[in-house]
Amino acid sequence: MVEEILKKLQRERLTLASINRRAIAFFLDELIVSILFYIIYADSFAKAGSLETVIALTNMLFFQVVLLKIIYHTFFVWMYGATVGKILLKIKVISIDEFDNPNLMSAFIRAVVRIISEFLFYLGFLWAFFDKARQAWHDKAAKTVVINV
Repeated sequence: MVEEILKKLQRERLTLASINRRAIAFFLDELIVSILFYIIYADSFAKAGSLETVIALTNMLFFQVVLLKIIYHTFFVWMYGATVGKILLKIKVISIDEFDNPNLMSAFIRAVVRIISEFLFYLGFLWAFFDKARQAWHDKAAKTVVINV
């Protein structure tokens, strides 16, 4: 399967995004989601009087953080083929089958499996280091690859 993906990419003259670019895009996206989360809940954080209260509030809002990440990644990958971090790094997520932006369901599956990988100590992300097509678990589940634009 991986060899077939690589042949298709070569035939279309597409190149896989490097792990380094993907990692930088990941950190940019995490920063953006964190800022969005803080903006949404700024009033709650402003009322917190101590560090312990901020930590308790953050733990209490854990589900909302996960939901925000899923919405962010699903929307941007579905609409643009890339999150803001990926756009800045000039890389893009494409469907293996159509060589176009993933459909809504694929983008959603990718976002959910990405969260599962985070919960499992980022093992799904590390998988991309050893995969010839540089696919992380969320790419495999959604049948996507990340390419240079």
